[in-house]
Amino acid sequence: MDGEFCKHCVAVGLAWLGNSSGEAPAATMDDVKTYLEGLEKKTLVRMVMEQAMEDEQLRERLLLRAARMDGLDLAVFHKAIDGALDFGEFPEYVPPWKFVRDIVNVVALIEELIEEGFASEVVELSEYALSAVEGVMDYDVDGSMGNVIYDLEKIHHKACKRAKPDPEALAKRLFEWELGGEYDTFSSALDTYADVLGEKGISAYRRLAEEEWANAPALGPDPEKAPRYYGRRAWLTHIMEALARGSGNVEDLVAIESRDLTSPYSYLRIARIFEEAGDDDKALEWAEEGLWVFPDHRHSGLSDFVAERYHGRGRHREAMELAWSRFAESPDIRRYQWLKDHADRAGDWAAWREKALLRVREDLDRMKQESQGWYLSRPLDHSVLVRIYLWEGEVETAWREAKEGGCSDELWIELAGLREEYAPEESLEIYFSRVEPLIQETNNRAYKAGYVLLLKSRELMTRLGREQEFAEYLEIIRLEYKRKRNFMKLLKGLE
Repeated sequence: MDGEFCKHCVAVGLAWLGNSSGEAPAATMDDVKTYLEGLEKKTLVRMVMEQAMEDEQLRERLLLRAARMDGLDLAVFHKAIDGALDFGEFPEYVPPWKFVRDIVNVVALIEELIEEGFASEVVELSEYALSAVEGVMDYDVDGSMGNVIYDLEKIHHKACKRAKPDPEALAKRLFEWELGGEYDTFSSALDTYADVLGEKGISAYRRLAEEEWANAPALGPDPEKAPRYYGRRAWLTHIMEALARGSGNVEDLVAIESRDLTSPYSYLRIARIFEEAGDDDKALEWAEEGLWVFPDHRHSGLSDFVAERYHGRGRHREAMELAWSRFAESPDIRRYQWLKDHADRAGDWAAWREKALLRVREDLDRMKQESQGWYLSRPLDHSVLVRIYLWEGEVETAWREAKEGGCSDELWIELAGLREEYAPEESLEIYFSRVEPLIQETNNRAYKAGYVLLLKSRELMTRLGREQEFAEYLEIIRLEYKRKRNFMKLLKGLE
């Protein structure tokens, strides 16, 4: 990760040099192939058997292939699946490469069975494997098992298309698996398996979902009930949404969505459904109701939605009231830009801009008053104002705000870069003041940032005829931080 050739690689290289003449090998794999082709069958069998006794993976593959000589012994494959996922008493310490290697090999052999005429058996085996893989997902540190589940799902679907299992029985298994939903196994099964289930299977799937849905209580705007939405309820809702979309009836879909009104996002989803269906009036009604029910959740997207529709209807004053409420709640550059966008559409940015800047300063004053005697997790400075003025292209105004109230290091450096041409001395002062703190952070990212500042400083000092002064400063840096090898390597670029 440091970009260096580690000691272990050096040791391997030295060992190779100490035990090799350096000459190319006398034989190649083509020679080996030719040699093997000339051997008798008995000799080849003996060689493979000897290797299989030493190579666990090869032995497992051979056992699975042998299990289909006279029909298919599912027990052998079950044992192979279990063995591939048996990591002993401490699975959390198994290396990621080892975690998936064995099961990937078994899955590949299961897929081969489809072309050999065992599609029905593969349906059962893939479901057995999926259940087994889900059992070890808690120890999957890098997400590799997710790919195994994805591969098994594809194999299962492919096998179902060949085997044509009973559609009602398949629908029940898929429904129950999807409703479990812990690892997204068979997510959106109705869409994926429509070609296998047919009308009979889809009807059975729908019946199961509607029976379950009938027992799901309607949830109103009560935050304490919101957690009930997750887990089984969430997957059931997803299934019912898929069924409603399949019917093409907007009211059916809204009926599903309106069973859970625990958050402002519920109202926004319904508003978007009506808008997509071309019913703008109902869309706005639902969004406005959501704002009324959740007046303190302007960040949810509802205020954006409603404000946009107000502009479209020429109701600019109401749109600006929403935009201002959201900005005033927590003034920052993003909300300032959003406010300007709305004010431009209302044709009155000058007045709103003055009001917005005053609100930012009032917010800063309030925070300064409230912070007296308290520890601050971040510096209380004028970064918001500096960002606003930089965004508006008023560099000198931004500079004055930074000098008066301070700002983040990122903004100081941006200001210095913008003012290099006409204020090089002040830019140099900023660059030099931030080089050493970056070096002291002791990480490659900070080293590179410090190196970039040194490059900028050298360019400016060369322009000012102060090359010797920079060389002396650089020598001080080299002596002070000579133990930081990665930073020293970067400094070679300044030679």
